Amino acid sequence: MSDRDRTRADSVYAALLERQGERWVQPRVERTRRVLELLDDPQRTYRVVHVTGTNGKTSTSRIIESLVRAHGLRTGLFTSPHLERFTERIMVDGAPIGDAAIADAWDEIAPFVDLVDAELAAAGDAPLTFFELLTVLAFVAFADAPIDVLVLEVGMGGSWDSTNTADGDVAVFAPVALDHADRLGATVAEIAAVKAGIIKDGAAVVSARQDADVEAVLKDAAAAHGATIAFEGDGFALAEHRLAVGGQQITVRGLAGVYAEEYLPLYGAHQGFNAALAIAAVESLVGGAQQSITGDILAEGLGTVTSPGRLQLVGAAPTVVVDAAHNPHGARALAAALGESFDFDEWGVVLGVLSDKDAAGIVDELAPVAACVFATAPESERAADADTVADLAEARGLAVTVHRDLAEAAEAARQWAAASDRRAVVIAGSVLLAGEALALAAADDWKGGWSE
Repeated sequence: MSDRDRTRADSVYAALLERQGERWVQPRVERTRRVLELLDDPQRTYRVVHVTGTNGKTSTSRIIESLVRAHGLRTGLFTSPHLERFTERIMVDGAPIGDAAIADAWDEIAPFVDLVDAELAAAGDAPLTFFELLTVLAFVAFADAPIDVLVLEVGMGGSWDSTNTADGDVAVFAPVALDHADRLGATVAEIAAVKAGIIKDGAAVVSARQDADVEAVLKDAAAAHGATIAFEGDGFALAEHRLAVGGQQITVRGLAGVYAEEYLPLYGAHQGFNAALAIAAVESLVGGAQQSITGDILAEGLGTVTSPGRLQLVGAAPTVVVDAAHNPHGARALAAALGESFDFDEWGVVLGVLSDKDAAGIVDELAPVAACVFATAPESERAADADTVADLAEARGLAVTVHRDLAEAAEAARQWAAASDRRAVVIAGSVLLAGEALALAAADDWKGGWSE
């Protein structure tokens, strides 16, 4: 990577940031489709596994991608948001896309973006948004790579999300819960109806265990499109999981075979369930759910999985774990995983939340495992004030200190934890905060242990 290429890639990100941001979401996909049509639909040049849900979709996407790549296929992975640098969102063969490649793809789409922006302006409409353009950019970059299979994570919802301009051979549903209610619906059934929009004619659908109302919506959508559908429980299942060094040992009953005692280098039972869902998705893709995944391929695919910012161990002496946990469902999974995967008596929780998230629900789920809360705020205009987070924690009887930024909060939490080898720290509440924590841990070498 040359300095010139990095400068070109940084210029692409700067241009994207000039657009309306990722919170500016409207229920329409036509704008993205128009640009892609002018580019001769690059998203139709590879097979697609489309992943939606409320929690676990990024980890599930990453496990699917690793398993597909282990089959010897060239992969693309599109996820959001990024933790440290925007090229993390567009992965080719397991690595962030190169700066030159993303800059070249931008140069390729720029004239067509200008054309569509002009059409929108003539119609009295706003220009293409950050996420609309990022989706187009990714599709073009993947076609140029070229890739065989794209694992595509939905940005928000499903039916009208920009990613739904691609047709998924396999539609994957992680657990669906209440989130983005102002955009997706006030009930889980309404939210499921939007997410079910990724099901295409003749597709294979695999789903995590769902609320009965969600399951009914997905079954109806699959039937309407002549798609097959398999749910966790009846179709496939995580049969067993137990703690192992650096992760867990899992046994999965898949759609086409049983996979016993496979190593997964991720913490938390929820990651075992994500792996079972991913295995069912890959079985559906490569064998039409009729052919099992061979042992060597499965071992390689699972064994090389990473999921940054999801129960990621970033510090030692004291132990520090980072997890996005940006809604109550994610916080509940985190609280359970801390008890299952680590042997500590007390956890100090460094907590920072965005203002459009259910901060009270997050605090409620983390309160049972939190000995002390170090309230802070992510570096974002959308961040909830640290005092607001502190008030919520205090109302639940927790010991709380308030800090102006993550660096100060992490320093205080690590100092608190260093007082006993039975204490540890978890940093949670926001994907943005998780990204800041990873950068801070790397810069200060937390794995080197505590030093005052």
